[in-house]
This record gives sequence, structure tokens and C-alpha cells, in this order.
Amino acid sequence: MRNLLLLSAIILLTTLSSCHTMKNSSNIVSSDNGKVKLITLDPGHFHAALVQKEMYPVIDPEVSVYAPGGAELQAHLALVKQYNERNENPTRWLEKVYTGNDYLQKMLSEKNGNVVVLAGNNRQKTEYINKAIDAGLNVLGDKPMAINFDNFKLLQNTFEKAAQKKLLLYDIMTERSEITNLLQKELAQNRQLFGELKKGSPTDPAVILESVHFFYKFVSGKVLIRPTWFFDPTQQGDAITDVGTHLIDLVQWECFPDQTIDYKKDINIIASRAWPEPLTLSQFKLITNSSAFPAYLNQYVTNDTILQTKGNGEVTYTLKGVHVKTIARWEYKAPPGGGDTHYSILKGTKANIEIKQGKDENYQPTLYITAINNNANFETTVKDAVAKVNTTYSGVTAEKTANGWKLIIPQSYKIGHEAHFGQVMTRYLQFLKDGNLPGWEVPNMIAKYYTSTKASEMAGK
Repeated sequence: MRNLLLLSAIILLTTLSSCHTMKNSSNIVSSDNGKVKLITLDPGHFHAALVQKEMYPVIDPEVSVYAPGGAELQAHLALVKQYNERNENPTRWLEKVYTGNDYLQKMLSEKNGNVVVLAGNNRQKTEYINKAIDAGLNVLGDKPMAINFDNFKLLQNTFEKAAQKKLLLYDIMTERSEITNLLQKELAQNRQLFGELKKGSPTDPAVILESVHFFYKFVSGKVLIRPTWFFDPTQQGDAITDVGTHLIDLVQWECFPDQTIDYKKDINIIASRAWPEPLTLSQFKLITNSSAFPAYLNQYVTNDTILQTKGNGEVTYTLKGVHVKTIARWEYKAPPGGGDTHYSILKGTKANIEIKQGKDENYQPTLYITAINNNANFETTVKDAVAKVNTTYSGVTAEKTANGWKLIIPQSYKIGHEAHFGQVMTRYLQFLKDGNLPGWEVPNMIAKYYTSTKASEMAGK
């Protein structure tokens, strides 16, 4: 997959190397050598480093980093250093670091690059995005780009300014690169196999997505140390506005591909709820290296030792008349051999397309096809659908099961979550080359953040 990323980047380099600007906008790329030049602002989340896990010929190796200093910055620099020093395919990033309380003002005044990468504390992220756009800088932002409804309104205004300035504001949606999500999307568009997406009802949604994440996890082979603010919903967001953003995005992207969504008329939030996930002080210490809960978390602490994290949330809503339920949950630690898990079902008039990732699947995402009614010809329909899939994803086959069919996907497509950040970056580089995003992307990002922030607001009431 690294070779595929490299090939994509080489193609981009061939197109870009002879010019210093891009189609439709002189603001897209304006560095002296015509390359994309990254600025990393206040990197408090490991996702900021993951976009640099690979090199891209169209990106200048020198990256300007602006941050207040401290453990989060050091963790970011250590990850980049790890990528630079690995034995296999080492990177060559040169991090030029500025630290100080005026790091934001310094970044805005120097503008030592043309794309700002944002992944960290979400309390100020929407404001950072807004100020970067005001300064004439493109933005690649980690999710979530808004964690409350006031953020949403500011983000909506920022998208308008980005359009006026011909700048690209885009969020990192890694789950669109996961192979079972890609295949679920493609199969759901096959009318002979899937039929039409059902409308469902509040008690029997036509679309259900559930994600379970774990506080204790490994990143690039090492135990991840999370900042203490990660557990503060006013800084990180709650389950609905954080992980829930991915689920809402997948619903839009899979069920209504390449279609524009108008949040004012296409979305109706029916119900939303949130409930805590307990975390003991000893578990908190192991995850954060902090021996006590900081004062700002005391309001969520019970019995002096149990942190009631805002780790679980679900939303029931309609999207273009289709009933949807998304569930985002956090637990402390995955079972042996497990990790973050994803469940998804799209219910069609002819078949259900379902992703499971439980113990029976060895905690690997697995795609199933189940016919709605007995149909003697359905096996032929499945084979025809898989043959069509193979025009894009060669080597995929279908295996008969007790209840339907299971897709057998070559291991080469299962590149892992960390590698998906490189794929997102490659897509973003293509958008920079084109000078614009697909026409549906911005209104659908606005619709996504409306859904998450409005649902979180409802759950809080």
C-alpha cells in the first residue's frame, strides 16, 4: 500500500512540479518551490503525526510546528522522529519548532507554509480553523472540527469565507478508506443485489452503525499516553461529537454517495442520549501518566476515584427520509487480540449488507450479504455483484455461509487504521491540485457537524 501511496504522489508531483500555483486559486499553493508546505499547529493528538508517517513528493520535507510546548508537543515530535529513524522506508521530515504562549499569533504572522494541519484539543480548534482561513491558509483538520453548536455556526461561517478566498478546508475521514466500508458502499449501490435502501422506522432503523473504541491502545507499536483533557467533554467533545462524527459521515457517504445534503431540510433528529463510561483512578493513571484527576474533571468524579467519562452516545434521526441510528461507545481496554470495532448494517429491499467485527470474526471487520427473501437466483446475483467489485478490487470472492454470503477480501487491502491517514492526505493533495473539493463535500461536512452538535445538545438536555 505504501507503493500505491507513493505512486499516487508521484503522479501528483509530475503534474505540479512545473507550476507554482493551482487551478482556480492562487491561494492553494504558493511556496517558493511550488510544493505543499505543512504547518502543524498545537499538535495535541497523535493523528497530527500520522499524516507524516509517509513522505509525499509534492510536500516539502520541512514542516513548521507552532505550539505552547510541553508533553503533547514532545510526544508529537517523538512520533515523527520514530518515523524518520525506522529501518524500513524511513521518512525525512525536518521539524522547525516554535514554542511560546504566542504560538498562534506567530503562526498567523509568519505563514511559513500553505496547509495547516490541526489535530489536538478541540476546545479552540474551530477558532484555529477560522483564523487560519482568515490568514489565507488551507486547512486539513482532524475530526471533530466542531464539538458544540456554537462551534458549528462558526465553522459554517468559516466554510463561506474559505469559498470566497478559494481555500480548501477539509476534515480527516479515515473510515472512508477502510476496505469493508468501501465495499459496503459499492454493494449498496447495486440495485440487482441490494434493491433500494429501506426507509425504516425509529424502532427499526434502516441504517445502524456502532463503533466501540478503547481508552488503552497502542499507536505505532507503543502504548498511547493520552492528555488529561482528552476526558473533558468541553475540550475533547463527547462520544456523539467525537467518534460519532465518523459514523454520521459514513452514513452520508455510503447511503447517498456524491449527493448534496441540505441540513435544513434533509435531517431530522428524533432522539439522542448519552451515558457515562466509568474509569477508575488507577486506569486513568495508566492511560495519562497523571496520578490524580485534574480539577476540571472533578465534576465528573464519583466516590473520589471513579471518573464518569462522557464515553457513550447514540442518535436516532432521519436523513433524506431514511431512519438512521448511530452509537458511539468507549471502553477501557480491548479483549486479547481485539481493538477498536465497527458494526454497520444497511437494510435493502432485496438484501442486507452488514459489517461485523466481533469475536466470531477474530475482531477483523468482515462483510456479509444476507438475502431478504428466498430467491433461487440470488447466488448468481451475488456472484455477478462480486465480479463487478473485482473490476476495482481484484481478488475479492464470496463464500457461502449458513445465513448468506461472506466476502473474502485479500489481505493486501487490509492496511490498517494508521495507513488510512496517508490515503486521506493523498486525496487532499489531489483536491489541492484540482483547486477545489467535490461539489457535495462542503455542504455534507456542514450537514455532518450540524447533526453531531445538535444531537449532542439534545442529549445534554
